Amino acid sequence: MPYSSCTYPELLQRLIALDIGACRHDAPLAELNSWAIGGPADLLVEPGSVEQVATLVQFVRQHNLPLVVIGQGTNLLFDDAGLRGVVMKVGDNLSRLQIDGNRITAEGGVWIPGLARKAMQAGLVGLEHTVGIPGTLGGLVMMNGGSHRKGIGENVKWVWVVDRDGQQEVLSREACQFSYRHSALQGSGSVVVKVELECESGDPAQIRREMLVDLRARRGKFPRKLPNCGSVFLSTAEMHATVGPPGKIIEEVGLKGARIGQAEVSPQHANFIVNLGGATSTDVLALIAHVRKTVREKIGFDLCCEVRYVSPAGEILPADRKA
Repeated sequence: MPYSSCTYPELLQRLIALDIGACRHDAPLAELNSWAIGGPADLLVEPGSVEQVATLVQFVRQHNLPLVVIGQGTNLLFDDAGLRGVVMKVGDNLSRLQIDGNRITAEGGVWIPGLARKAMQAGLVGLEHTVGIPGTLGGLVMMNGGSHRKGIGENVKWVWVVDRDGQQEVLSREACQFSYRHSALQGSGSVVVKVELECESGDPAQIRREMLVDLRARRGKFPRKLPNCGSVFLSTAEMHATVGPPGKIIEEVGLKGARIGQAEVSPQHANFIVNLGGATSTDVLALIAHVRKTVREKIGFDLCCEVRYVSPAGEILPADRKA
């Protein structure tokens, strides 16, 4: 019998009985993402093993419950109404890491800056560009994230996932079909639980110097004191070659400092939208729509979003499709 007729406190007790990690009811999503926006999630689960991830996926599928998987929540905009379903947080409880020669095996909840530093200490080259990205490995692999137009997929050897049916599967780099800020994993319903990365050997001192240069540039360039999700809009190769990156375009059309409610286009970097305090998802979506309309009218390019909007029903889509 489906549990959809049960109350969420009752569902919580059933999940606790399954021993699938830490569970909470009415978890404030604003505390689980870097924008500090969003209403309550009916259920939050933080599994501590691949087996617990698989059990949770099987549970929500069997009983037709919405499931949203998050890491540090650095690329998500949750709705002010929250989420009527289950949030699975792949974080500290699933963050074991091992280095063997030039290969790193790490679980999906590993924090990216920490991973980059571990690689540096082991004299491994290739992950320097990730040192300033405040997310988790599973999410980074899912969207082939990175910086300086590089992507984590360049170093991926194997990816372990739990698919939408709760079955474990191992995928090769080729099967993941990495491209700029995209992979075949997106939209698949799979959860990235472990990754094997392959790097080249290098000088730890030189790697550290490169990381410090990157971090200094980020400190001077990007807003750090106000809640934000990082880059809001996606930079395509065509746009970059023709008119420049999104931040430059938005600044050129005069929208640095533009504000709707408590959401503001950062005066420091125009591809960041900051929460001035109490911003809502409605504020952010309205500001995204305003930026896109202005850029389209003045520059002729459609800006698409890197950031993903999460609806109360658990639907995840690029924020420009909701704005």
